Amino acid sequence: MPTAANKPKSAEEEEREEQEEKERNRLPDDALVDVEEERKKSNSDEVLDRLDRELVGLVPVKTRIKEIADLLVVDRLRTQFGIESTRPTLHMSFTGSPGTGKTTVALRMAELLKNMGYLARGHLVNVTRDDLVGQYIGHTAPKTKEVLKRAMGGVLFIDEAYYLYRAENERDYGQETIEILLQIMENNRDDLVVILAGYKDKMDKFFSSNPGMGSRIAHHIHFPDYSLDELMQIGCLMLDEQKYEFSDDAEVAFRDYLERRMTQPRFANGRSVRNALERARLRQATRIVGEKNHKLSKSDLMRIEAEDILKSRVFEDDGEGESVSGADED
Repeated sequence: MPTAANKPKSAEEEEREEQEEKERNRLPDDALVDVEEERKKSNSDEVLDRLDRELVGLVPVKTRIKEIADLLVVDRLRTQFGIESTRPTLHMSFTGSPGTGKTTVALRMAELLKNMGYLARGHLVNVTRDDLVGQYIGHTAPKTKEVLKRAMGGVLFIDEAYYLYRAENERDYGQETIEILLQIMENNRDDLVVILAGYKDKMDKFFSSNPGMGSRIAHHIHFPDYSLDELMQIGCLMLDEQKYEFSDDAEVAFRDYLERRMTQPRFANGRSVRNALERARLRQATRIVGEKNHKLSKSDLMRIEAEDILKSRVFEDDGEGESVSGADED
């Protein structure tokens, strides 16, 4: 039989003990708290600096993330005085084109929230409609709940979230997923942060069709497309990470490539830059191996030449001066 010492505590007893612990640790009203020290303890500056190094541009996005971090720092300081307030709502919407850094920001947000004590695990679970919605009656609820179980303690990132709702199909099961998400987002705010992502116009329509979902989103953050100069900077950073470099002519050619590619279908910002550089590396390798002179220097192995860029189909035309329609990264 359980003794008094090891008898399980009731929920009321645990809550009372937790409240007593808070009272014991509560600072007196005339105490002073150190904001810088709290920021250091939470490592918020480190996470924000890392985000700044990882992503070119996106100043409005980074500013909004810093504002959220500052809010959480102040919330922690208030707690030390026993100032009671509701936990900040942290569910978010990230809108923008593919390749603008939404997933990277979600990863850093998860890390930030864990460091600051708002999430237990701080991991990211990245899903789409197919991971949540079933194909037949009775399939959707367990599928959605399994994903939510994996995401608890972290961030659930739902890409192209608007595909959950298909108004034209009355027999679609996406609405069931939405209803489960609404319940979890309201009742489990201490255990889970949900980030919905996708194109802005489609997300606006999604929230209009699902006002309950929109009302649970506290932070709507838009990720703008990168400029040509920013895309060039991204490309050079990616090359540097892989220990490659452009020749002077190759840098000019790559800028020309990007200027053309930006006007074509399926352009995906940083993702397209990465894919283009992968193709350039393949062409460089083919060029080097095919050359008669097999005596190579270190710089030969690192350098991307203009011809490695200019062989892309993006530079082809249809005889009327127009780029090939639908050309992908090659």
